Amino acid sequence: MEKQSLNRFVSKYNLAGLVESVKWESKEGSLTTSFISDDKSVLGSVKMKEFEGSDSEFGVYDTTKLTKMLSVLGNDVDFSINDIDGKPVSLKFKDGSTNVNYMLADLSVIPNVPDLKQLPDFNVEIKLDSNFISKFIKAKGALQDENNFTFTCKEGAGQIILGYSNINTNRINIDVDCTCSTDKVEPVSFSATYLKEILVANKEATDATLKISSQGLAHISFSIDNYESNYYLVEIQS
Repeated sequence: MEKQSLNRFVSKYNLAGLVESVKWESKEGSLTTSFISDDKSVLGSVKMKEFEGSDSEFGVYDTTKLTKMLSVLGNDVDFSINDIDGKPVSLKFKDGSTNVNYMLADLSVIPNVPDLKQLPDFNVEIKLDSNFISKFIKAKGALQDENNFTFTCKEGAGQIILGYSNINTNRINIDVDCTCSTDKVEPVSFSATYLKEILVANKEATDATLKISSQGLAHISFSIDNYESNYYLVEIQS
């Protein structure tokens, strides 16, 4: 398998180290994971639609360590799951001259991810193109201390704001192409840190849709060649 393919899968949930401990499930030629951040402000799932691995599920506790260990290898690697008495205990990788053995974790130490069966109505849809993705990433880099972004919509005109406040502050307002089911949407805030890393991890995307519910939940999804990613951001009270 190509190491790059696995790295892309990992990056879409690891979000530059913001999410570490997850359960991987290899089943019927695909690899999936569901995840939740430690502060519970983001959760989601990632699927690699074509994956060469036997059916199994196992815990990856320290994803950053796995990524660092994989960096030793070339791109073309042999991959296998080592098990004892039918229980997966490690992942094995080999590139011809180097072997990597990554120890797996018991699933009991992996955070449980709630199943979002009843989603609220999303009354806002925002089109995210490559221009917005680039601008938001740069805006977060310019205002690194701003942890949240706020969406506002008045008379159909939507903005995503870093540095939102009722007083005069450093801020960046980005106009967005949005559809609102109501004339006015009360300002709602989510993690700018997580959104930035989500956009970076899916930078191959040329467009996406960010949906926002006035009940305090946002959803963004990507379908990029061999990968499907879904992210839910939970409202952060200002």
